[in-house]
Amino acid sequence: MLRFTTAFIATFALAPMAFAATSYPLKLTSCGHEVTIEKAPDSVVSVGQSTTEILYMLGLADKVKGTALWINPVLPEFAEVDKTVERLADNAPSFESVVAKKPELVVTAYEWMIGPQGAVGTREMFDDAGIASWIMPTECVGKDNTQSMDGARTKLFDTALLYQGITELAEIFDVSERGEKLVADLRSREESAVRKAKDLNLPEDVSGVFWYSSADIEIDPYVAGLNGVPGWMLSKLGVKNVVTSEEEWPT
Repeated sequence: MLRFTTAFIATFALAPMAFAATSYPLKLTSCGHEVTIEKAPDSVVSVGQSTTEILYMLGLADKVKGTALWINPVLPEFAEVDKTVERLADNAPSFESVVAKKPELVVTAYEWMIGPQGAVGTREMFDDAGIASWIMPTECVGKDNTQSMDGARTKLFDTALLYQGITELAEIFDVSERGEKLVADLRSREESAVRKAKDLNLPEDVSGVFWYSSADIEIDPYVAGLNGVPGWMLSKLGVKNVVTSEEEWPT
């Protein structure tokens, strides 16, 4: 990380921050798919809890016309606003239910929802319907989704991809300043957590595994792969992941 002099930091902190308005049409490449955003979307459908909560964090709840694919209860701070947003499905919504909301944009965290074999639909289906589609960079950079639903990570997860996704979403909706503030807050929290992890001073030879779920106690469980988010967490703790598979959630 770059280190600046105290004087420079003080000068920088006192200077007014200027965030350029998004220039439309905005052209992006999202998981290999060319996307053109003609203007700040007035309506969006989010397929995935993470993208939905990021939209809420960016103050865009009023733009969200429908959500789907919920893994956990919504974050407590968004419980009230979430009640005002229609939940199309707890799991995968139908293509028709998404299109019926007439969104200008559909976003997701997963290619297995919107992608070549998307459970909801393909990118081309949404293009044909006149709806732009966008996928979190965490889903495709350093990740191969062609062989299985959850995919395989060829590189260790990096939170920089999460921050890139937040920045892109903020740019799409012309709220870049909110995006920068959110990223700065998350970076600060990440750095604090990593410091606390290092302070644990765990033994050098400690190893671990993330047990995700088991459909039945008698069958092999789903565990976290080598390079996913849990693998990244173990690396920050200095813990060796006993699972060596690059699959996101191998058994």
